[in-house]
Amino acid sequence: MQDIADLFKTIALPVMPEVGLTLISTLDDPKVSIANVQRLIAQDPVLTAKLLALANSAAFGLPRKVAELDSAMKLVGLGKIRALALSACLHNAFSVPEGIDSTEFWRYSMECAGYAQWLAGGLDEALDVDPQRAWLVGLMLRLGQLIICSAHPDLVAQIEKTPRAAGERWTRERDLAGFDEGEVTAELARRWNFPDAIVHALLLSCDPQLMKPIAPLAAVAHLAGLMAESADNDAKVIDTLPVPVMDALALKYGWMKSGFPDAGSFIRFDGLV
Repeated sequence: MQDIADLFKTIALPVMPEVGLTLISTLDDPKVSIANVQRLIAQDPVLTAKLLALANSAAFGLPRKVAELDSAMKLVGLGKIRALALSACLHNAFSVPEGIDSTEFWRYSMECAGYAQWLAGGLDEALDVDPQRAWLVGLMLRLGQLIICSAHPDLVAQIEKTPRAAGERWTRERDLAGFDEGEVTAELARRWNFPDAIVHALLLSCDPQLMKPIAPLAAVAHLAGLMAESADNDAKVIDTLPVPVMDALALKYGWMKSGFPDAGSFIRFDGLV
């Protein structure tokens, strides 16, 4: 089995747009302003149009339609707009290899992002998990599978074989390739200079119990990934989640049951390709 460094030598890296790379550099910049990010995004008219379409989607429930980027940023907020912009850049940077259902792949990714954001919003502030950062990590989690399958197309059918229990894809990737999608996405994020906290969360997202204490952002991504892959698209999935990971996040069972989100309300990239 090759290691991740060797894996990356065998493929052409996805090309992140320049605006995306610059947005990454602002993630840990406390001095960045809405005006700075707005000017950056506005340099890319296609990205601007996609963000306006997303902001006007039902998932945001804005009180009125917005036609200008500055209006969207004021109503939606810097953190969410930046996360959306980066996600749109990632969506365009990757092609889905043959053998993986593109529609299903992006459905999973967007639901993983939505669940991660919801979970992060229910955590104690002391855990310091930003919901928008959780959304971005959830969206990115499965990107590593595209790299694995691009380098090893012979493994696609085995990795994607169904029926498949939630989380089983991660085990198959480790057994067949020697690493899981989270580890591969983490290496890509490192090469693209994402903040260390995001790289670390992705690295442990498929098995957060490898490190003690559990990293909260990795734990959130792990639970979100299991929820997005579950056949139970309702609160019943909560009873199948790993208790040690939930305990590490001090998630309240009653809160999760009563406020379980409808996946249909999550942001989608449908029609924005």
